[in-house]
Amino acid sequence: MDELQRQKVKGRGAISNATARYERETRVLADDGWGENEALTETVRTHVAPASARTIISRNQSPDVPFDQSINPYQGCEHACIYCFARPTHAYLGLSPGLDFETRLFAKRNAAELLVKELRAKSYVCKPLALGANTDPYQPIERTERITRSILEVCRDFRQPVSIITKSALVVRDLDILAPMAEDGLAFVGVSVTTLDRDLARIMEPRASTPPRRIAAIRALTEAGVPVAVLASPMIPTLNDHELEAILTAATEAGASMANYILLRLPLEIKDLFEEWLHAHVPNRADRVMALVRDTRDGALYQSDFATRMKGSGVYADLLRNRFLLARKKLGLEARHFRLDCSQFKPPPAPGDQLSLL
Repeated sequence: MDELQRQKVKGRGAISNATARYERETRVLADDGWGENEALTETVRTHVAPASARTIISRNQSPDVPFDQSINPYQGCEHACIYCFARPTHAYLGLSPGLDFETRLFAKRNAAELLVKELRAKSYVCKPLALGANTDPYQPIERTERITRSILEVCRDFRQPVSIITKSALVVRDLDILAPMAEDGLAFVGVSVTTLDRDLARIMEPRASTPPRRIAAIRALTEAGVPVAVLASPMIPTLNDHELEAILTAATEAGASMANYILLRLPLEIKDLFEEWLHAHVPNRADRVMALVRDTRDGALYQSDFATRMKGSGVYADLLRNRFLLARKKLGLEARHFRLDCSQFKPPPAPGDQLSLL
């Protein structure tokens, strides 16, 4: 790996910006000797553009995913988590899963309008909606875009059950919506806590909320009556796997009542981005991490089959699974997702509707 490609970009996760896999041309990073590669080492600004969404609810049939339909308010994610499994989706836009994924974002500003239309469709069958199944619905631009909040307002008005997956403390901003919905069995939140080490979090997920703020968010949510699951994901061999029990304990003490974990996944471009990141930030452990990842994937860096893609296989994967099961039992954490009540779904009267005589 060229040393030039290992230079760190301030406030970002990816080291490089490799060409998307569907493009005909390939970008190659090169230093002409005039500027010490200044363009790469400077802070890279975030650019947000509107997404031309025509539908908003995505359907899912994967047997290892606990929801049938989801909404992603944003494409790309400024949290910049180097391990993010959504990175390869930016290739469909002709952009890099590297720096482009975390700096060139797309906001679905008509999401609430589309959701109203789809929920009112006669063919719609109510099932829980998952927010944040791909990119984080509470990434930093949500502070000004407020798309996630507008979606929650629609869910509240339609009595549409919703779950949220996030690693941002910004979720507590919407407690005025989430708490009443949770009281009626219509909402729960999953908070991802990857590490309790602030230094590791700063380089691995640089623009996500710090670990203490995520734990504080779990406490605020549970105190408001919103059920919370802690997601210790991903577990990365020799990097954060030793923290598994500590993460679950801290979350439980803050009020979380359910837990899950996922072993590191490295599909498509992520494997190269992640290895590049390892050599830049933890070079003394890079080879060991990658060797253990291969041990959990039958010698490969990734396996896509539903049976093992989330948990892996082999001695290390079995040890991690057993540790998780023992910790979950000791802490009294639930094994299944919270049940949301779909029977309350009821579209409110639309403007111009004739009122009922009864």
